[in-house]
Amino acid sequence: MSFDALVRDLDPGAAVQAAGLVTGYGGPARAAGFRLGNQRLRCASLLKPLYAWVADRTPEWASAAEPAVVESSNADTLRLWLGTGPLVILDRLAERTGVRWAPPSTDPASFGSVEVAASEVVTAYAALAQAGSFGDRDAQRILQWMVAATQTFGVRELFPGEVAVKCGWFGGADESWLRTHVVTVDRRDDGRIRLACALTALPYPGEAERAAYRRALATGGSVEDEHDRVGGGLLRELIPATLAELG
Repeated sequence: MSFDALVRDLDPGAAVQAAGLVTGYGGPARAAGFRLGNQRLRCASLLKPLYAWVADRTPEWASAAEPAVVESSNADTLRLWLGTGPLVILDRLAERTGVRWAPPSTDPASFGSVEVAASEVVTAYAALAQAGSFGDRDAQRILQWMVAATQTFGVRELFPGEVAVKCGWFGGADESWLRTHVVTVDRRDDGRIRLACALTALPYPGEAERAAYRRALATGGSVEDEHDRVGGGLLRELIPATLAELG
């Protein structure tokens, strides 16, 4: 299905981005992309594997990095993010990937409030995947942890073999939309790497739904099912559409 068809019936105020990239050996790089609404979106947990990649290699690094990637653990991500320093992490990512991100001015200590574009996400993850192909053992470990990641909103099932997946979500107590995102890294036997990213921020105006969502957050309950209900179906359509655009 085309991008236009996928977003045609979304409620006003929705923001959607998709980007894809094919790189590696075996031919020229190819890119595809689509955007509706905001130019940049808060990414929440989508960048945790990248943060882990550039965080300081303390003796405790693996014990924090693995659950940060596999389980999307916020506590372990904070150990890496604050232990290394937000500006240091973002500077190192810029050096390794060519993508420059900035912490939010309102809360520079918040790893989940960094705003990104889908095209930037696939570019950064391409650098991670290429580093793994060139022998970076930490990058290889992180990509394998992404293959084992437990939060995928059903996207991994769209691929015939092993694929690295990282999802993220965010819904602020004072906001009337939900963000649900995904990035996939598919390393092929011929040396090519196919990447796809989908970012969504969908209106969530129902007062009763928002109240239940806030209660779940306040009591430590899971809100993944609600993100799947609101945005999961669109993610599961955006990723194949993006890969189809890549050819």
